[in-house]
Amino acid sequence: MSERLQGITAEEIRRCVDEEDLRDWVKQQRWYASKSRTVAGIEIAESVTLREDPLLVLALVETRFGTGTHELYQLPLAIRPPSDVPRGDSIAHTDDWAVYDALAEPEHALELMRRIAASDEIETDDGHFSFHPFVEDTESIAEASHVRLMGVEQSNSSVVFDERIVLKVFRKLEPGVNPELEILRFLTYRGFPNIAALRGWYDYEGQAFAATLGVAQAFLPDAVDGWELALDEIATAPDTFLERLTSLGAVTAQLHNALASDASDPAFSPEEPSQEALSLLTATVDEDIERIFLRLPDDDPKLAPIAGRGQDVRERLAARAQIGVTGRVIRTHGDYHLGQTLHTPEGWVILDFEGEPARPLPERRQKRSPLRDVAGMLRSFAYVTSAVEILRGQQAPADFERRAREQFLSAYFAAVDPTLMPAGEAAINNLLSIYELEKAIYELRYELNNRPDWTPIPVAGIVRLLESA
Repeated sequence: MSERLQGITAEEIRRCVDEEDLRDWVKQQRWYASKSRTVAGIEIAESVTLREDPLLVLALVETRFGTGTHELYQLPLAIRPPSDVPRGDSIAHTDDWAVYDALAEPEHALELMRRIAASDEIETDDGHFSFHPFVEDTESIAEASHVRLMGVEQSNSSVVFDERIVLKVFRKLEPGVNPELEILRFLTYRGFPNIAALRGWYDYEGQAFAATLGVAQAFLPDAVDGWELALDEIATAPDTFLERLTSLGAVTAQLHNALASDASDPAFSPEEPSQEALSLLTATVDEDIERIFLRLPDDDPKLAPIAGRGQDVRERLAARAQIGVTGRVIRTHGDYHLGQTLHTPEGWVILDFEGEPARPLPERRQKRSPLRDVAGMLRSFAYVTSAVEILRGQQAPADFERRAREQFLSAYFAAVDPTLMPAGEAAINNLLSIYELEKAIYELRYELNNRPDWTPIPVAGIVRLLESA
């Protein structure tokens, strides 16, 4: 490395990275959340040097919008001669050096793991970065010999070390403790077996904000993604997969029992729900129904079963909202479906406790009925039953979705703490149907915008609500 390159500082990078170049690069990334919004300004709001040679900088970037709002993103930045940049994909460069996303070369993430293992603290003018090991064996993995990126993700970047630990680097940041860390820490401390246990994390606390930056977990090399397993087995071995769903129902109940197990922790203690909470839920769903049905295309045969029936759906929702709610609200998974599970030789593992990424962090931390998670999984059964034909060209058994729901629900209700549930089967089914409708409306909006050919799946879920007693 040249002396001139060795001498560049993080502050010099902040001054030399052109705002327009940085904005254009950020907007092209998969994890950038506001591609349809015009960025009024962008800057490196905070940065710290993690390593001098070769230079590695951790930067927190703020994008500002004309509405006065802003978003924060995490960028690990590496600096090397332009000829050494992977694929030539630099954010900014001179004749002597180039700045690029460090995770294009995942080995740079070893520096983050080393600092986690060492319980490092780095002070800056405006705050400090902190690195926290959760278990003693983190130090051994900090010298991993094999490091790789784990596929393509929408909102994070995950790096695997020696097939033993995975570090999830959060790209879009929100002030506060990320639910992924909060829930993993709670469950790992209590020895809940059906998760990828927490191994460490790092965060930032400054004058303007504090945020979780990344989480290290156990990596499970023998695991199979639950969604992919379903696609493989529904058409070829449906009874085998249905039996697996019995186990998944019980594990889901055990998760909810564990999340409700500490009445002394205000962030996790179960609470009695209010009628206002249900009213807010149904009002939000009602607004979504009105908004979606107003913009439904008139000439799409896939939408024919619900065309002109927005008012019918709203009236059915209103009728269900009149039934009282009991049970309790707890911390939940928040975005529960087959794609958030792994199947291992030891059984099911539940992943990704961030909640729905599009929702604000305070909303993702709210306590809710555990039936909201259950509804998410039931909707996932509807999706995968159709996806077998769409993606694999095979047919699921005609009654597969019904049997999947029955297997999962039977095992779930047999294992869940009954005090978490509304009193009586009718009240349970009522609240479950409201959450299923909420999910189906969300799915309809997503499919209309992204995969119009998949709209029959949420349409069928909405029709089921209309036809149910």
